[in-house]
Amino acid sequence: MKIIDWYILKRYLVTFFMMLLLFAPIAIIIDISEKINKILSNNAPLDETVIYYLNFTVYFANFLFPIFLFLSIIWFTSKLANNSEIIAILSSGVSFTRFLRPYIIGATIISFFAMLMSFYLVPNASKGYNEFRYTYMHKHRETRESNNVYKQLNDTQYIHVNSFNPATKTGFEFSLETFDKNNKLKEKIHASTIKWNEEDSTYTLRTFSRRIVGELDDRLITESKKDTVLNFDLDDLTPVIYMAETLSIGELNKFIEREKKRGSGNINTYMVVKHKRFSVPVSAFILTVIAVSVSAMKRRGGMGINLAIGIFIAFSYVFFDKMFGTLAEKSSMSPVLAVWLPNVFFAILALYLLRNAKR
Repeated sequence: MKIIDWYILKRYLVTFFMMLLLFAPIAIIIDISEKINKILSNNAPLDETVIYYLNFTVYFANFLFPIFLFLSIIWFTSKLANNSEIIAILSSGVSFTRFLRPYIIGATIISFFAMLMSFYLVPNASKGYNEFRYTYMHKHRETRESNNVYKQLNDTQYIHVNSFNPATKTGFEFSLETFDKNNKLKEKIHASTIKWNEEDSTYTLRTFSRRIVGELDDRLITESKKDTVLNFDLDDLTPVIYMAETLSIGELNKFIEREKKRGSGNINTYMVVKHKRFSVPVSAFILTVIAVSVSAMKRRGGMGINLAIGIFIAFSYVFFDKMFGTLAEKSSMSPVLAVWLPNVFFAILALYLLRNAKR
């Protein structure tokens, strides 16, 4: 059985990575055909464009990971079934559970690979992907993101920015409000734009105004341009999704703890991103069992029927995963429940299909 185990495991891994290599160029060609005019009109450098598509490949592969995995298993397992190889294996006295062993080993390898990607590689790719898109795809837009980022820095200070461009590190319609212990406004700083200067870790504020609220009257200070140091990080101005996607797992945990202390209202969004980095690798095992159970049976319609069933199940998984994730971000639904519910549902489906496949 060891020879058969190695044979199945090799086909499992080779088919999956071949599926990635085949679909990645297709995705790149489609993306180039849609964006080539913007890339050329905005004079995007060739080296940055090449790096963008490398990041795009990683970003794209991570997003469609469940579909690639599912279809690759359906493909080669259906070929085994059509060639009567599975019938021969099971007829030799091997149980269906024992037959699954190399698939589970393959799922473990793929799951470990996917977890490393989602923890470290995908955040860097996401950062490069988004920065290029904001710099060259939307260059002529007046604002890059309609974020309306509003955050509490501490017990007495709040910041707001109407929109933020991560590529140029510039925010628009910025305000910083400071309150006293009785929640009365003490001071308000406003600027039409705020730009981070990485060289000296300062901010440049244009059309700067500072209103100091007095008991009887206010004092107003205005300047056309002001370079200053402010007691918050650039991350506080970054869009929610963009920020969460670009952090490694360790940085994301620290970021979530810091936002909890500040009483941020966007904790659900951060938690969804965090739990998806664990749920997607776990889905490798669930989808593997479903795919083998569906495709191990030799059908009259051949491989086409198995692929049709596989495509339907794979896209259903992606649909439910996206739907529940959005519900958690936009409502009071628990992020843990929203992220793991699709896995629980499809795990039950996997057990049901496995039971029937054994028969």
